[in-house]
Amino acid sequence: MPEPSVKSPVGTPFIELSSVDSTNNYALTQLRAGLAHHGAAFFAHEQFAGRGQRGKTWAAERDSSLILSVVIDPGPLSVNRQFELSAMVALATAEFLMHYAVSDITIKWPNDLYWRDRKAGGILIENIIGAGQGAERPGDWQWAVVGIGINLNQAAFPPDLKNPVSLRQITGKSHDPVKLAKELCESLERRYTELVTDGFDKIYLEYLSLLYKKDQVARLKKGTRVFDGLIKRVTTTGELEVEHGIRESFQFGEIEWILQSPDDKIL
Repeated sequence: MPEPSVKSPVGTPFIELSSVDSTNNYALTQLRAGLAHHGAAFFAHEQFAGRGQRGKTWAAERDSSLILSVVIDPGPLSVNRQFELSAMVALATAEFLMHYAVSDITIKWPNDLYWRDRKAGGILIENIIGAGQGAERPGDWQWAVVGIGINLNQAAFPPDLKNPVSLRQITGKSHDPVKLAKELCESLERRYTELVTDGFDKIYLEYLSLLYKKDQVARLKKGTRVFDGLIKRVTTTGELEVEHGIRESFQFGEIEWILQSPDDKIL
């Protein structure tokens, strides 16, 4: 496998799509056809059938959102270290948002981006693992397609969305989606290089420092059980640790957050 230094930087090439069902779908199709490589970024001005976590959809009006999928070669990471890539992407996206929102940006486990108690963006990573072209072994982690959606220029949202917020609502300004998407690619490139050259330790500590509700009580749901727990940390393999009389660890998909609609005033 080539060393990171010979790979194209994240965002190279940067491909603009006028309208697409899902940038992740498009990127995966290009990869499987042998038409994409590490660093390729696919930006959509409009997306009409985007996918989020837990099967949710992410549709966006034209030029209202930053809609981006990036092809990543996991490099030296083994398949059981997928959380390291997820945490890196979340941290890179959070630091990009902080450049504009200044403060109050957090990462809601596993990888939503929050401003105060409102959702500003989300991340969906889809992996190609197996014995396809370029794989040395059946379990090789060949590719990751990183899908990122950030609310940019929306002034209002559908009433069925509980707690969204856009960068325009936070800052009072409209933003150029293409310009910001390219800046996000630069942030991803810096953090990707750090992960594959220096390891996970520093990224992990910074991720924890931005963890939503860390050392606070949150309401959670597992199956039919709703309970309050103190958010302690996320482990290095991605489990959420919660204290509620006992300390319990949960994998992604085991629990849901029960969030109140925030009353904070915004611009």
